[in-house]
Amino acid sequence: MDRREAIKTLSLSTLATSFVMTGCQQAPKEATKEHNFWKHVSQEDIEKWETQFFTDHEFETVRQLANLIIPADERSGNAEDAGVPEFIDFMMLDRPENQTPMRGGLSWLDVQCQKQFDKKFIDCSEEEQKNMLDQIAYPKIAEPEMQPGVTFFNSFRDLVASGFWSSQIGIEDIGYMGNQPYDWQGCSHEALEHIGLADKAKNSA
Repeated sequence: MDRREAIKTLSLSTLATSFVMTGCQQAPKEATKEHNFWKHVSQEDIEKWETQFFTDHEFETVRQLANLIIPADERSGNAEDAGVPEFIDFMMLDRPENQTPMRGGLSWLDVQCQKQFDKKFIDCSEEEQKNMLDQIAYPKIAEPEMQPGVTFFNSFRDLVASGFWSSQIGIEDIGYMGNQPYDWQGCSHEALEHIGLADKAKNSA
């Protein structure tokens, strides 16, 4: 499984879990906010976007960080191509409670890069940026002093994934086809065997 597939699996399962944990009413509400952004923002709007929450420096950090999380591949564009930085900028205004953690996380990232590489995140080489992210992307092995970065990066990665796979590019990347007619013939024998019901299905046939 490549990095894009891993992030897709992680993000979709995270979103599903959050819907369950926040209750039946919360899931549609959150989904609607994301849908409304893509419904009302065109590609032309994305190209002419002026930051509404982030400073120019913060927005460039968001852009580079989002592209490292979801890079372009042979199947589709990167996070920037999908409009994810603009989506995150919009979501900061839509969810004010996330503004302080986001701004604090971006500042923490710069401070750590300044300590390790003597420059801010956006001025680091891609190798240095990936080195930094390797220190905060894996909670179980991250050093204790990296925990603020772990918390920030986990939230940021979820936001990037949520923005990307609710965008037009992301929907095409998933291969979602909407409701389609399908002649379902029941569970396959292999699936029934896997869950231990093959004998019961055979006896009831």
